[in-house]
Amino acid sequence: MTDTPGLFHASGRLYRFSILLFASAMAFGSYFAYDSVGAIETTLIEAFHTNRAAIGSMYSVYSLAAVFAVLGGGVLIDRAGVRRASMIFSLLVVSGAAIVAWAPNLPVMYFGRIVFGMGSESMIVAQSALVARWFAGKELAMAFGITLTVSRLGTLFSFNTEELLASRLGFRGALWVAAALCVLSLAANWIYTLMDRHAEPILNLPKPGAGDQIRWKDIGKFTSSYWFAVGICVAFYSAIFPFTALSTDFFHDKWGLPMASGEGLSFFSGVFYNITHMFSTAQGTTSIIITASMFLAPFAGRLADRIGRRASLMVVGSLLMVPAHAILGVSRMDPVFPMIALGAAFVLVPACIWPCVPLIVEESRVGTAFGLMTACQNVGLLAFPYFNGALRDATHGYTASQIMFAALGTLGLVFALLLLGADRRAGGRLERAG
Repeated sequence: MTDTPGLFHASGRLYRFSILLFASAMAFGSYFAYDSVGAIETTLIEAFHTNRAAIGSMYSVYSLAAVFAVLGGGVLIDRAGVRRASMIFSLLVVSGAAIVAWAPNLPVMYFGRIVFGMGSESMIVAQSALVARWFAGKELAMAFGITLTVSRLGTLFSFNTEELLASRLGFRGALWVAAALCVLSLAANWIYTLMDRHAEPILNLPKPGAGDQIRWKDIGKFTSSYWFAVGICVAFYSAIFPFTALSTDFFHDKWGLPMASGEGLSFFSGVFYNITHMFSTAQGTTSIIITASMFLAPFAGRLADRIGRRASLMVVGSLLMVPAHAILGVSRMDPVFPMIALGAAFVLVPACIWPCVPLIVEESRVGTAFGLMTACQNVGLLAFPYFNGALRDATHGYTASQIMFAALGTLGLVFALLLLGADRRAGGRLERAG
């Protein structure tokens, strides 16, 4: 007589989706902490007697560390194994977030962001390898969509709670909460590790890969289509993340949207007040882009799989960015409408740009392609947060920054059109369904 596996057996669906829950939670804390300094930008400027360029530089030094971490590839993952490496990366995230919260001055805070960046981007690479280990060939697209949704929840709650926390606990208290959430993500990583180690001999799981490891000999073999895709990626993300990082005070100063409209309520009521009043608070308006991506990205990816038209959808997404940024910069139109346009762009382009890579490079070079694209993306994120803050300080306004972002959108549109043309000449693989 054969024993029937229990409900929570390693081979069961419940076990696999429990694994996905903890793997997804690995990045929640780092996404929250990443935007915590932008969410309380005005408070930090007053506390450290500094300017917006200094706050923008906190994102730049993070990306500087991320570039070197990604260029280092999967070396640590190869040597230590993906489980142990992911724990090391999570510990770096916790350490960096704690240094930022404790920092007595800006140089120490920058150092904390460097440590944080070294761990965070590498941990996200490891997270992708861990999810693929369990879902390759079965519900992989959905699993990555769920992972992205949980991660973006961290960004959403950062923008909607950090200012509220700072008003009650002080800015250091708000930053310590971010560090505490990184500890919870570390705990989720640890639980995943225990569950994965338990299941490995039972299921004969494949060895997890090293993620987006760069093999330098492959770089010269990429076609023009790949480099056009890289150009879209750099221009697009450089026009989104540096903008959202410093946009809360933009909506407060230019349109007078309240910074902490939940004051006078209990903490949790205040948190959800900002979320449910997304179109009437500075933090809520900032989070429109992230909210759209969080809920709609999995559906957009499925749509692209069904109808194809990936290059065309990237043209549409890039095209939406140009008037949206320009309108925010030169008019006093209600910011909700251009922010919805940016949210639509942030749904369309990421849903197409990353899945198109395996379609335009050989299978053996996909890891290199993803790693190089991520490194180039972080080069853009290294430069433009500083430029954004510096332009705002120099002009005492927001128009110049928004023109810069509109120009990046235009550059992304040019690359998207070039990619569409190159794909048509190569047989239209990106435009086909499936």
